[in-house]
Amino acid sequence: MNYAATLAVLVVLAFCFPLTVQLGARVGVPEAVVLSVLGAVVTFSLATFTVRWQVNRHRAQLERLNAARSQIAADPENPRAYFVAGEHVGALLLRLDRRREAAEVIDRYARLGGARESEIVALREALSAAERRQRRAQGREA
Repeated sequence: MNYAATLAVLVVLAFCFPLTVQLGARVGVPEAVVLSVLGAVVTFSLATFTVRWQVNRHRAQLERLNAARSQIAADPENPRAYFVAGEHVGALLLRLDRRREAAEVIDRYARLGGARESEIVALREALSAAERRQRRAQGREA
């Protein structure tokens, strides 16, 4: 089901909610049962929408990562090849929780002649922050 259909179903459910409660009351179905069923349907719809949104967002990030990898493979000595849609590949990898890969990409980027020092420093700080968060999370689990 696409987004327009999902939105249409949610609009219809929202419009029909009071009508369904009244119809159920006239037929003899207790109001609590009607509300419980409709609440379950709304909860299911919300969960479906949230999961679809997260999957599509993750898929878009992976597509950008693949595009960046192909750019880097095509011209590994060009510092601008390490950016896709204005975002550095290292930052994208950190957001995808791939710290080891991000560290390698940041190191390769730092060795390039045209790389800006401010970008390198910002990327290394982001990597350090991600590693600190991971250590704190591991400390809480222990």
